[in-house]
Amino acid sequence: MAANEKKQTGGREHRKPDREIALDIIMGVMEQEEFSHILLRKTFEYHGYLEKNSRKFITRLAEGTIEKAVTLDYILNRYSKIRVDKMKPLIRNLLRMSLYQLKYMSGVPESAVCNEAVKITRKRGFQNLSGFVNGILRNILRSPEQAVIPDGGSETSVSGLSVAYSMPEWLVKHFLDSYGMDITRNILKGIQEAAEDTWTTVRVNTSKIGLEQAEKLLLQEGAEVQRTLLARDALRIRGYDTLASLSAFRRGMIQVQNISSILAGQTAGVCSGNVCMDVCAAPGGKTLHLADLLHGTGSVVSRDISEKKCRLIRENKERAGFQNIKVQVWDALDFDESMAESADLVMADVPCSGLGVMAAKPDIKYRLRPEQLPELAVLSQKILNHAVKYIRNGGILLFSTCTLNPGENTKIRQWLITEHGLVPEDIRPMLPEELLCMGNNRITAADGYMQIFPSAETDGFFISRFRKMEKVQNNGY
Repeated sequence: MAANEKKQTGGREHRKPDREIALDIIMGVMEQEEFSHILLRKTFEYHGYLEKNSRKFITRLAEGTIEKAVTLDYILNRYSKIRVDKMKPLIRNLLRMSLYQLKYMSGVPESAVCNEAVKITRKRGFQNLSGFVNGILRNILRSPEQAVIPDGGSETSVSGLSVAYSMPEWLVKHFLDSYGMDITRNILKGIQEAAEDTWTTVRVNTSKIGLEQAEKLLLQEGAEVQRTLLARDALRIRGYDTLASLSAFRRGMIQVQNISSILAGQTAGVCSGNVCMDVCAAPGGKTLHLADLLHGTGSVVSRDISEKKCRLIRENKERAGFQNIKVQVWDALDFDESMAESADLVMADVPCSGLGVMAAKPDIKYRLRPEQLPELAVLSQKILNHAVKYIRNGGILLFSTCTLNPGENTKIRQWLITEHGLVPEDIRPMLPEELLCMGNNRITAADGYMQIFPSAETDGFFISRFRKMEKVQNNGY
């Protein structure tokens, strides 16, 4: 119910309980395959009366239940004679949500969890199943030893890792085949840490305000602020009400952007006066970063496939007040002859499987299918065929994705070298020492690329920088 649609009876507002709102979100994601981050935003817009504590509770409950669904199902199957996948959708998700509260949310009264679950069961028309729901939850409380899950730190089987880290088995196997056991375990652990992280990363538009000034302003407005060593001009914040409540956000001084995404712009090496293109730009974080780095000079042509996506870019552009951005609706699969060999830099953050951002978008791991991975790689190649042609001789291509799939990353990188003759460029000078010290980052950065793995501070992300040294011929796309 929107804020202006509140019903009044005897001076009191009829509001939907927080748990029911969370359940609606979970149902939308797990049963209708809606996007979790979009559904959460729309829910809070619709229920405009919700206060900070309610939004925080609903977010934690909905996102946590979705993220832990594989683990929750494993536990529920140990208590129920009816398998989770055979239950009615509402009962299945109500039990998931209730178990998540019992197992992962300290401070929530056990009696409240059980009583509210029974109440919702009856309210939603399943009176005859209220005893079933109550019985399972009471059994979990009576026999908690059955709720033990495998230890991710020592587990080596695909099924064990799947349950320990709540990841579909086919994705665990994909990571094992791609990276081996040690890195796979670190990936799964990193996704889990990122999902539990409570900080929001923002990039400071330094053409508008200095880093220290932005930090002071955010502190004055009641936010907790933490610096990071992994990216320039980045701060981590929490403890605020909404982004719109922060004047630094309203005035375009900060932009929500993950550290990994910030590193893509940082690696681009934009120079004053450059003509830039961002070919798959929505919602516009990298576009704004490029515009900020240009300090009012040059230009950024920012494109995406639909008016809806471009509207998001325009909203960010208008809030930030950058005049050197031109937003255009354009399908990246269609070549624009008028832009041939015109750009000093092309940013191509191409559509991908999104395996690096599953912490923020847990619906990905339930929506994605194995056969989609090679299809997405082919789509990337088609987009990149055009992107390369927009670069002037001597110009730069910054190719990036938010996935961990080598077939969409290192294999595409090699294809750009062999098929298009692009020359990789050392990106070590553009990256912080703290990042280069992780794993073999220094070695790959010398070859012009880096695979960033998920952590509390970073999304999984792939960055690769090339220089175009020769005119590229049409390869038939």
